[in-house]
Amino acid sequence: MDSAVQAKSVPASSELYLNRELSQLAFNWRVLEQARDPTLPLLERLRYLCISCTNLDEFFEIRCGAVRQAAELGLPAGRDGLAPATLLDEIHSRAARLVEGQYHCFHDELKPALAAQGIHLPERHEWTPRQTDWLRAHFQTDIMPVLSPLALDPAHPFPKILNKSLNVVVVLEGRDAFGREGHLAIVRAPRSLPRIIRLPELDPKAGQGESFVFLSSVLSAFAQDLFPGMRVLGAHQFRVTRNAELTVIEDAVDNLALALRDELAGRGYLRAERLEIDAACPDDVVALLLDNFGLTARALYRIHGPVNLSRVARVCRMVERPDLKFPPFQPRLPPGTDSLFERLREGDLLLHHPGDSFAPVLELVRQAADDPDVLAIKQTLYRTARESPIVEHLVRAARGGKDVTVVVELRARFDEEANLRLADRLQEAGVQVVYGVVGHKAHAKMLLIVRREDGALRRYVHLSTGNYHSDTARAYTDFGLLSADPDIGNDVHLIFQQLSGLAAPPRLARLLESPFTLHRGVLEKIRRETAHARHGRKGRILAKMNAINEPEVVRALYEASRAGVEIDLIVRGACALRPGIAGVSDTVRVRSIVGRFLEHHRIWWFGNDDAPELFCSSADWLERNLLRRIEIAFPILDPALARRVLQEGLLDYLADNRDAWLLGPDGRYEKCRADGDPPFSAQLARLEPLPR
Repeated sequence: MDSAVQAKSVPASSELYLNRELSQLAFNWRVLEQARDPTLPLLERLRYLCISCTNLDEFFEIRCGAVRQAAELGLPAGRDGLAPATLLDEIHSRAARLVEGQYHCFHDELKPALAAQGIHLPERHEWTPRQTDWLRAHFQTDIMPVLSPLALDPAHPFPKILNKSLNVVVVLEGRDAFGREGHLAIVRAPRSLPRIIRLPELDPKAGQGESFVFLSSVLSAFAQDLFPGMRVLGAHQFRVTRNAELTVIEDAVDNLALALRDELAGRGYLRAERLEIDAACPDDVVALLLDNFGLTARALYRIHGPVNLSRVARVCRMVERPDLKFPPFQPRLPPGTDSLFERLREGDLLLHHPGDSFAPVLELVRQAADDPDVLAIKQTLYRTARESPIVEHLVRAARGGKDVTVVVELRARFDEEANLRLADRLQEAGVQVVYGVVGHKAHAKMLLIVRREDGALRRYVHLSTGNYHSDTARAYTDFGLLSADPDIGNDVHLIFQQLSGLAAPPRLARLLESPFTLHRGVLEKIRRETAHARHGRKGRILAKMNAINEPEVVRALYEASRAGVEIDLIVRGACALRPGIAGVSDTVRVRSIVGRFLEHHRIWWFGNDDAPELFCSSADWLERNLLRRIEIAFPILDPALARRVLQEGLLDYLADNRDAWLLGPDGRYEKCRADGDPPFSAQLARLEPLPR
């Protein structure tokens, strides 16, 4: 870097960085706002409410535990200047406000609107006599036989409580058959019991529509039946959220799969992070629970309603009301997929999910499995569907004598158990399974097919920003590239060799790979735009990702802005960069899109003085992705396809005035307003809805 550029370097100030955890909580507020949007279909609003609840669960399972541990160890403040103890207080304060907003939305907005549509979620005091009678009979015949209430006494200490499981603490009075004085008992709801119960039509003439009741309400209502001869003074539902981060020290174990299996067995009982309990629960009982879980009052959330609110998502699936849901759409199928090898020899094929079908990817693997000229198939699998056609094709290919290698990432969070089963299944079929690299999750999305053609070998690849998962391909926005480009094919070949064997970092012609060239490559391209701007040329950066916090990248973007580079960032979730700071980030704009689909593709466009470069990637601009994972970024070389990605994946999002939120320098987000312009949604622009 020359002295002139060095002199303008941005100082490392805590005021320039937003906190990642608080930024992530802000994203959950934006999801909750979708639930409050009266212009959206009603059952979809209910689904957004549940997403905000499950997102908050995952936040406590993953992010909160690390902050708490840092506070207990007395670690120093992060780049944002927040000491861990201060941050933990702020997390619980903001999470409490979010929970309050969730239940306000449920009770005061969604329930009345659902009732007006004939969909009822009655609370205990709203049950009719017929409903009460039916629920009592259902409790006695279908629920009570599988319950095992546990009285708390010296012979029965407090039981282990599974992460996020539904439980009821029952306050008792009297003596049981053995003369024992009753005080407290715990009723745990087995996983086999559905959390939402559909009530039958008890009075057809009333025409009341459909009614659903939470299992938690039923357990509390009929707890007396579990303790005959004693008096139930209160029955209060509760739920504990535990840390879910596995702690396998990878370089200290001989067999990662066996070590993970051991860790998974105890994952549901790791350290508690949050206690949710019925707001009416007596203080002394709450104190006992907090003490048992090793929590302080800071981690207590008194709930006015069902503690398992996220379970109401089941109602969205149980109710057949197309008029209250998003209209269905038909993913497009590009021509030429009946012979994909022939099609790809003509040129690259771009898929933009969910508008474009995921079927060509499945079909490519199927054709490769059945083609006698295909010699080898290599693929990474991070997350995939439970009954994945891709897995079936890979198994068939291996059994048919082809060389099949699959890199299965065992440490894909919350999919570890499924991936262990997947690895076993593939190995039984003769697939060579690779577990990646110790200390680096294999997060890249790659498929390589080696085919013999005219006496030579040719490589075909599929590279993607998203997983090989047919379900998420209909719910997430992602780009996928199918190509027979020799340079790209050879790069993918070298990376697979590196993952399955022992080799130095390969020299790649087209791809960037983390942790070797990706971080450096991003910085070089940002600094190139900075140099263009400093020399009077136009500097321009457009980038889209899920999150950004890597300090060198953030600092490079600040330096680019100070040089005059125009920068637009589309960041779905956590963003550590502060836009619009005078003299630092005047030319940086950050927006977040929260719409019908989960934003997932990562796209980087660098103007490069009218010789633009465009990359798609599996990586966010996070420290973990750029420095501690196996990730790739791949260029879109075909000019027409690059223009399509630029338009559909970036420019349309900058024009979005329906689903966009704008980030201010204070860390607050404001909803983008149309201001008289026609509403435009980038996500919906190219969907082809089916007729109702």
